Amino acid sequence: MAPVPKAPDAPIQRIQENLVARTERRILNRLCAILPRWITPDILTAIGMFGAFMVFAGYLSSNVDEDWLWLSIGGYVVHWFGDSLDGSLARFRKIERPRYGYFLDHSCDGFATMLVVVGIGLSSYVELTVALVALVGYLLMSIHAFLSVKVVGELRLSYLNAGPTELRLVLIGLTLAMLIAGPENPVVWHLNGFDLFVGGVGLLLIGLFVLQTATTARRLAKEEPARRHPD
Repeated sequence: MAPVPKAPDAPIQRIQENLVARTERRILNRLCAILPRWITPDILTAIGMFGAFMVFAGYLSSNVDEDWLWLSIGGYVVHWFGDSLDGSLARFRKIERPRYGYFLDHSCDGFATMLVVVGIGLSSYVELTVALVALVGYLLMSIHAFLSVKVVGELRLSYLNAGPTELRLVLIGLTLAMLIAGPENPVVWHLNGFDLFVGGVGLLLIGLFVLQTATTARRLAKEEPARRHPD
């Protein structure tokens, strides 16, 4: 992740409680130590975006041949490499540009997520409308994270002990299931098992957004009680 900009009055608190955080951090630190000097954080960001396009192309091409799904699986690995290392490398080399890194990283995250989810929806395995529900849920959670940076000084990088890396692992598992099972028959209405899974994840994210919004609003209400105006 990219470095987080600091507010003038208090530093931003990064909250990362995902299951593989410690193991991933050790791997990223080792990679940062061995990367050649000519590889910069911006190059890694570009590599991450290239991985997202690989994912999109693999899902889209799977309409012709299911073996193209392997391209999507490889794309997830490439995207993890670039997206996870760009900010880590900047911090390791002490060359952070907090505002630039924060803006570029999260802008690329949004575009990469759109490529991945729309790609899934354009495959023959998941309905596009169902995939868009998942995209809405993800973007709502992103909005909540960005608002929390402003109003409570926290950037939460994980929810329910899951973060971006766990999400990639789930999507890799989903893609492997597509390879093994092939396009499924409808289970409920015209929706198959993949539709129900992707749509379920989207509804979970939307519900989590509502819950987190209510929780943060209650917290802010306690910290900023309404002022009474004199009659």
